Amino acid sequence: MSNITQHDLIESVAAALQYISYYHPADYIAHLARAYEREQSAAAKDAIAQILTNSKMSATGHRPICQDTGIVNVFLKVGHRECVSQGWHGRAL
Repeated sequence: MSNITQHDLIESVAAALQYISYYHPADYIAHLARAYEREQSAAAKDAIAQILTNSKMSATGHRPICQDTGIVNVFLKVGHRECVSQGWHGRAL
């Protein structure tokens, strides 16, 4: 039986959010790189190059890709062999 703590959930969600704020999916980068190679407009090519540069800087510097804000809602489904620790609060974490 596993014991799921409030701290474990918060840390897992925080780590996932940090990861997705730093990295674009590999297929997106690959498609963008191919689009850059095929693009004929200088202005469009410059724009694509800037997106690729920003993405690389974000990944290597571990800085968020954008400043967008949002909210996370977690719906936790707990199996019958799991234990949720005492002390969870029915509020935003």
